[in-house]
Amino acid sequence: MTENSTISIIGLGYVGLPLAIHLAKHYTVTGFDINQSRIDELTEGFDRTGEIETSVLRNSTLHLTSDKAELSGHNVHIVTVPTPVDSNNTPDLTPVKMASETVGSFLKKGDIIVYESTVYPGVTEDICGPILAKCSGLECGKDFFLGYSPERINPGDKEHTVDNITKVVAGQTPEVAQTLKSIYGTMNGDKIFLAKNIKTAEAAKVIENAQRDINIAFVNEIAVIFQKLGISVYDVLEAAGTKWNFLNFQPGLVGGHCIGVDPYYLAHCATATGHDPKVILSGRSTNEAMSKAVSNAIHNTILARNPDIQQPRTLILGLTFKEDVPDLRNTKVTDIVHDLKELGHEVDIHDSMADPLEAKQFFDIDLKPSLETAEPYDCVIGAVPHSGYKELTNINIQQIIKANGLIADMKGMWRDRRFDNGYGYWCL
Repeated sequence: MTENSTISIIGLGYVGLPLAIHLAKHYTVTGFDINQSRIDELTEGFDRTGEIETSVLRNSTLHLTSDKAELSGHNVHIVTVPTPVDSNNTPDLTPVKMASETVGSFLKKGDIIVYESTVYPGVTEDICGPILAKCSGLECGKDFFLGYSPERINPGDKEHTVDNITKVVAGQTPEVAQTLKSIYGTMNGDKIFLAKNIKTAEAAKVIENAQRDINIAFVNEIAVIFQKLGISVYDVLEAAGTKWNFLNFQPGLVGGHCIGVDPYYLAHCATATGHDPKVILSGRSTNEAMSKAVSNAIHNTILARNPDIQQPRTLILGLTFKEDVPDLRNTKVTDIVHDLKELGHEVDIHDSMADPLEAKQFFDIDLKPSLETAEPYDCVIGAVPHSGYKELTNINIQQIIKANGLIADMKGMWRDRRFDNGYGYWCL
């Protein structure tokens, strides 16, 4: 079947677009997204995620559409929609359910539906399968078949791209698994791991990010402890990192659409079985509390240097959830903004990567168009280590801050600098 496979990709974000581009080098591929403006931009050769270059987009054979009717001629459908949590941190399966309904509306006998969205074990077979069957009138496991291949996209990472990493693949039957192994293998040199079954593949994905979350939580906790002891956690980690088996995790805010979300999927699944996921939720709790710990530490340092200050003017550098990407989804920098405003700060935000329209739409934040300011700030916070911020000279930084102001370096990107006398420097 592999030779005759034609593929549709449902969802063209950070996961779906690179996958579609690479598969289109070997198969007939149609990329579908419900956002017409996204389709228009991609058609013009512009990828706002920054993952695919214009020349690659324009030279690709990938067909782009927002019309689901154009997907019916394909026989392999790959769903790459997001799986967020709601305000109560409960898994929100609405996008994946809607995508299943879309696919189910044109499903035909013999089709394979693969899910790449991060879910807890059982979602593909117990939730998506029945939706596909109901919408298509076909029988799951007989007329059409399920597959799962968890995404491992790391936004902004040009090394671990979808065509270079190992892909975990699972199928509803051994034959389906082999078909998917062949399809995915064409784009990544056959670096395929066949999982025992779909639930195993789902579980493998959800623990990958939960593990990172827990490790970061440990480093965040010791960062808070060492702050109180007057020790830089970065100095400690540098020393400890000389041991061969010490794990290199860095402190900071844990946002984005993976690490800050996926542990809640695992916790939800655990709770449903009657198990209390203490470690998983403890890690989440520690990381969620980090923004307030940082905000309070910076605020108290400002007051210690200038007890008479009433309303500190603070500039935050960076709003996206991580460095050198434009993605604002689930950014925790907004928590810093909220906390500082509650503490009486007048806060401005600059981000060299973020889309100002998205910042306004999602958070009602008006990004500063440049670092120029008529009145210097009491505090400048390096929140996201974009390359442009790392490259700022001491003079660049000191020009936008008062002579006795505080330079707060959340990610330690300027920790090897020596600033002129009078300036304060704070770092985790």
